[in-house]
Amino acid sequence: MSPTETSSRKRALSGIKPTGSPHLGNYLGMMRPAINLQEEYEAYYFVADYHALTSERDPKAMRQSVYDVTSSFLAMGLDPAKAVFFRQSDVHEVTELTWILSCVTAMGLLDRAHAYKAAKDQGNEGKINHGVFAYPVLMAADILLYDSHIVPVGKDQVQHLEMTRDIAQRFNHLFGETFVIPEALVQEEVMTIPGLDGRKMSKSYGNGVDPLSPEKKLRKRLMQVVTDSTPMEDPKDPDTCNVFALYRLFSSAEQQAELADKYRAGGFGYGHAKQALFEVINEHVKPYRDRYEEIHQDVDFLEDVLRDGARRARERAAPVLERVRSRCGYGSGRNK
Repeated sequence: MSPTETSSRKRALSGIKPTGSPHLGNYLGMMRPAINLQEEYEAYYFVADYHALTSERDPKAMRQSVYDVTSSFLAMGLDPAKAVFFRQSDVHEVTELTWILSCVTAMGLLDRAHAYKAAKDQGNEGKINHGVFAYPVLMAADILLYDSHIVPVGKDQVQHLEMTRDIAQRFNHLFGETFVIPEALVQEEVMTIPGLDGRKMSKSYGNGVDPLSPEKKLRKRLMQVVTDSTPMEDPKDPDTCNVFALYRLFSSAEQQAELADKYRAGGFGYGHAKQALFEVINEHVKPYRDRYEEIHQDVDFLEDVLRDGARRARERAAPVLERVRSRCGYGSGRNK
């Protein structure tokens, strides 16, 4: 299908790096919105194991992380009959498209990427591998290869999506209309998920919470949320509390009002608030945890899902890559 053609449903695409089990920030900011879109859009979602290679050097850990992410998506409601779910490295067309896009992408554009600038600011410029620098080009190939219309992203990924748009528009200018120009879909209410220390929840900060971990482990982790030193008997401000910030993401308006009243009344400790946080999160994730534990060790089942997803993804990717190759002058150009 060319970018000028239409279909009954628009196409949504997103990916997640397999760097350990997904945390609450991944779930709220990317996974849940993506899963919800499978009802309305033609959904393509992938485990971004090529992206993970910028830092992962253990092949066993790489494979296990792919299974962890796949199990999490399936447990949380992704239906492989509705959404195409696949392993990035199983769709080899993405690497060829990455090279082609690299040849129309200016170094200055990549110099401005947040991840690369952050690595330089940390004094690691001499140690940064090319994969980190070229990350936005691979991300652009991930998106453009499937004629994606929308991309559900976190706030921190909006810049990379804008770079994808720039790269696609540059290619279209040079070679003629080729790529669909994608749009970002940002969930405003979950733009930034606070971690245990109040900073953005991130694996690099070590402040994440695995929502599918066993109950006791989940509770122990949530009891580590950082709070101030206000005595239990004194009133507290829910609007400045890390515990309450997480609580409101999983609770109803009535529950939030009730807990806020307890904060302001005094005689209510942060330990009580953390217990309330655990209970509301645990109730939300219990069905997902049960499903996760059921399928997590069934590698044959997980591989079946990933391989079938890759087959369907390549059916979409192959004609797009052939369109790109033809525009660039590769192949005979007949019947194009």
